Amino acid sequence: MKNTKFLILLMFILPWLSLPLIGGKTVKRFLPGALFMCVYLMFEGMLAEKRKWWWFPYKIKPNVLGEMPLIFGPFLVGSLWVLKFTFGKFNLYLLVNIIVDAIFTYLGLDLFKKIGYVTLVRLSKFQLSLLFLVKSFFMYGFQLLYEKLFRKSLYYR
Repeated sequence: MKNTKFLILLMFILPWLSLPLIGGKTVKRFLPGALFMCVYLMFEGMLAEKRKWWWFPYKIKPNVLGEMPLIFGPFLVGSLWVLKFTFGKFNLYLLVNIIVDAIFTYLGLDLFKKIGYVTLVRLSKFQLSLLFLVKSFFMYGFQLLYEKLFRKSLYYR
């Protein structure tokens, strides 16, 4: 599809337009958990490229992971939104993550494949869903640990 570059740019920019609605305190509080997952996703992307779990035929630049717009666009901002409304309510957090991940896996991925952005190779949609579920636990656990270790000291400054 010839509008792929424009659609990817839009996918990256649009989530950032919602950031002012989240609030500065929320961004400051949950940014460590979201950034931790972004770094995790970059390493996962390198592993996935070697093991051919998925393929991004569209390259932003040579030596740059094709999933960077996804990681630093909808994933980063979406993680902030999910944490804002669900952190401290683990069952709700898990449910929201399962729903969002299923929408991405079973609807979004087909759209991305259609525009020539990404396709699964050695990973089924179900396996991708399980991978997303594991990442949900990692992000929640990291945020819990961060809050336990650092947030209390921030309240007394």
